[in-house]
This record gives sequence, structure tokens and C-alpha cells, in this order.
Amino acid sequence: MKMKIAKFALLAALSFGVSSMSFAMDETKAQAPNITGVWEIFPDPPPPRRSRVPNGGPNLREPYATQWKAFRAEREAKLQAGTPLVDASTLCLPEGMPTVMWAIYPLQILQTPGQVTVLAEFVTQTRRIFLDVPMLAPDDNAPSYYGFSAGRWEGDTLVVTTKGVREDVTFFDIPHSDEMTITERIKLTGPDLLEDQITIEDPKMLLEPYKFSFGYKRNDEYRISEYYCEGVDPLTKVNKDGTISMKTAEDNE
Repeated sequence: MKMKIAKFALLAALSFGVSSMSFAMDETKAQAPNITGVWEIFPDPPPPRRSRVPNGGPNLREPYATQWKAFRAEREAKLQAGTPLVDASTLCLPEGMPTVMWAIYPLQILQTPGQVTVLAEFVTQTRRIFLDVPMLAPDDNAPSYYGFSAGRWEGDTLVVTTKGVREDVTFFDIPHSDEMTITERIKLTGPDLLEDQITIEDPKMLLEPYKFSFGYKRNDEYRISEYYCEGVDPLTKVNKDGTISMKTAEDNE
């Protein structure tokens, strides 16, 4: 009889412990802040600040550092000369990660059970952050524009890990390898203010983690519109040397 009572007490204690743990987890999820809404970069950096690399750029290994600085200098010189070099946006390609979070146009964030979705107005991009799931194994994570993003709430902060971004998808032309990992810490910093602290790690390319942050302001009066590029731009053309120029009447014939 005493043994039965002891077993019952143990089962009751275990049951209470599991229930308490489940309640605590549910309470943590219930306390997750609401970040659903339309967000625009804030403070909004006007040109030419938008073309400046955050925090002066990463600390790259050689020869990547020299190559990257030379290419950035060439891009800037071409821009000043009025013949800018082609980039993903002029080719109407998705910006990918982490550029999509730069929010040249406003972003819409949708917070639903098990997922946070980021919708970008430019070329109608969609990024999905899957909550409380393990990171995909490298062999299962096919390279893509946004990679695979696994997120979890740590108190009031959404911590997101992204891997598997295509190597031809770059942020300010910064090269990266297939080992790049992007970690974001997204949180509300005030009424209608949001911050995304980003850390990029890539042992093959970087001497140290590259850190920067984006700030946003909620603007729920803004309505995200469909934004698709046409297959052929009626105003500009890509030249053989990789620069962009305005089309002439002859080009449109």
C-alpha cells in the first residue's frame, strides 16, 4: 500500500512538473510582442547614405578584402560618372538576405502561429521565418535567395538564424561562402519602433563577425503594393561593359 501511495505521489509530482513547464512555455509564447504591421526604415537615410556600407564594411580576409574594396571603388566611380554598374535590383532579381531587410521600400511583417513572414514591396518578395524548428542540415538546405531561417522567441526578442544563402546573392557586393550564418535579434525598442541587430559570421571570408543594425518605424497607413519589374526595362539598358545607361530612340526601335 505504501509503495502504491509513493508511486502515485511521484506520478502526481511529474505530472505537475510537466504541466508547470508547459504553462511556462505557453506563457512565454503568449508574451511574445506583436510585430505585425508595415515597417519603413527609420531614420530614413537619403542618398547617398543608402549607398554607404553599414559600419564601414566587414573585416574580410585577403585577397577578398582587396578585391572587394577595388570593386566598390569602381562602382562608386561609375555611379559618379552617370554610368552605374548593373546590380540585382536593375536586373529585377530578389534582393535576398540580408539586403531585403534594408527596406528600400517598406516591409510588411505578418506574425502567425509557427511562422513570421516578411513581405517586401520591391519585386514582391517573400521571406519566411519558421519558429521553434531545427536548422536544416547542409545537404537538405538548397541555396536560395533568403536561405532557411529558423527563429525562436527569447523573451521580447525574436532570434533568427539563417543559413543557405546563395553565394551570388551579396550585400553591398560583399563576398561570402556557403558557410555564412546570419543571426538576427529583432525587438521593439519603443512605441512603433523596431530594431534588427544583424551579425554575419563566415570563417572562410571574415576575420571577425560583421555586425550592423537596421531601425524601422511602424506605418500602418502605408499599403504595400504589387511591384514587379517588366522583362524589358523601357528606360534603361545594360551595356556590354556591365554599366547601365538610358535608352535612346534607336534602342526602342
